[in-house]
Amino acid sequence: MAATPVFYLIPGLGADERVFRFLRLQGEVHVLRWLAPENAKEPLPHYAARLAAAVPAGQACWLVGVSFGGVLAQEVGRLRPRARVVLVSSFASPEELPWVAGLARATGLHRLLVPQLLALLPRVAQWFFSVGNGAEYELLKRIIRDTEPGFVRWAIAQLVQWPGGAPAPVARIHGTADRLLPAGAAHSTYRLPGGHFIIVSRADEISRILNQLGATETT
Repeated sequence: MAATPVFYLIPGLGADERVFRFLRLQGEVHVLRWLAPENAKEPLPHYAARLAAAVPAGQACWLVGVSFGGVLAQEVGRLRPRARVVLVSSFASPEELPWVAGLARATGLHRLLVPQLLALLPRVAQWFFSVGNGAEYELLKRIIRDTEPGFVRWAIAQLVQWPGGAPAPVARIHGTADRLLPAGAAHSTYRLPGGHFIIVSRADEISRILNQLGATETT
């Protein structure tokens, strides 16, 4: 008989537990909230080790990472061998990133990014995230408004420089119309209609997938 599943949920860049509000998971659920980087150059593995402190070392569990949270899930998974990683709207290697990320890696272009601009252009963010009008759009606007610019700059620098190489995730869930990470769908186990915000727009289907995975043996 499978043990009661334990889920650790890691939100996307700048987001928080609000993106998980529509999930209905059967088991023990924890959200790994973002920590403030120790400094602007804190290495991702060091940051992941601090995040992993909330996950008991010997615990069988599921690490569910959304977007940039998927990268952290993979890094935490290196440190917790009994954890299984599930990526949602994320990527498993830098080769899956859009070409502009490679350009940023080579030129340092990401350092010129002004995160505050996104809050001033919510309709642009709506298009990139493929978010509909109504409650989804309002949620996206609030998340962007509450995002700390310094954290965004640090996270984007880590994202474009991430070398990959983590153990392969158990499963991947991706939107077929994801504009931010379009290559992800081709590598995913589960392809759902929608864009980068499927953690909200397809919460019912994602809940069903995660509950099916969680019902399997975690030892």
